[in-house]
Amino acid sequence: MAAPPPASLELRPLGGTGLKVSCVGFGASPLGRVFGPVSEDEAVASVREAFRLGINFFDTSPYYGGTLSEKMLGMALKASGVPRDQYFVSTKCGRYKEGFDFSAERVTRSIDESLERLQLDYVDILQCHDIEFGSLDQIINETIPALLKLKETGKIRFIGITGLPLGIFTYVLDRVPPGSVDVVLSYCHFSINDNALEDLLPYLKSKGVGIISASPLAMGLLTESGPPEWHPAPPELKSACRDAAAFCQKKGKNISKLAMQYSLTNKDISSMLVGMNCVKQVEENVAAAMELASSGMDQETLSEVEAILKPVKNLTWPSGIQQS
Repeated sequence: MAAPPPASLELRPLGGTGLKVSCVGFGASPLGRVFGPVSEDEAVASVREAFRLGINFFDTSPYYGGTLSEKMLGMALKASGVPRDQYFVSTKCGRYKEGFDFSAERVTRSIDESLERLQLDYVDILQCHDIEFGSLDQIINETIPALLKLKETGKIRFIGITGLPLGIFTYVLDRVPPGSVDVVLSYCHFSINDNALEDLLPYLKSKGVGIISASPLAMGLLTESGPPEWHPAPPELKSACRDAAAFCQKKGKNISKLAMQYSLTNKDISSMLVGMNCVKQVEENVAAAMELASSGMDQETLSEVEAILKPVKNLTWPSGIQQS
């Protein structure tokens, strides 16, 4: 018999949307088999366990696995049998296996394709995916107006923008009508090695947008196994993260758990998206959040790891070669 779920996972308000999302969000890119094989049974079991443990926010994109992530997530959500008003789904537009296209025509067609794959009547958030690869002025003058029209149809409830360089958010938010962008999704900028997002939080709050962060493990840098071959981080950052992981291991600590907990400490960030593709990963991520809520951070180990990473603090990489 399955163990009873723990005390509930914290829910946080998402800007002015009225949504209350779980502080740990289910990143569904791994369901697109972008990091290795995932069976349909594993996908269903992962989503069921996520629901059981209190996760109510799921994020995907037609880009992940060349649309496979959306199909697998849609199948798993349907199989779970959870009522639609009990969870929130975010997908994206503008980035596809074939390339980038932020035109009004393409993003309007994109949502219909996504809804079919997800087996849903609407998504809660539709986000322009990795906007630094397109023309920001096109995003402002063409893409977002097209998404506002989609909002009127009921196919999407809220509009978001995503990307790596933090400057893209201020550029767009300073130029669109207030209230037209509801959510921003930043990644790799709120983790132990790089917390540059923190400086932007007062500005984002002043604009009334909800804030989602992703990649608390810095796309594999803050793991015992290390990042994938394609990881675009400079050698000195990879080396420092490797040293930090080895230090934790020697001390009997897990750097990934420490990084996950650190990423949850700022409550102005509504949800931390983590890629998951098996029940074990779901359980570990939620357990890290629950332990943080009940016992707090391991401040001693965190300080030691921060000291190791201090020479490379907030060192990022050129946008345009990372995978997001």
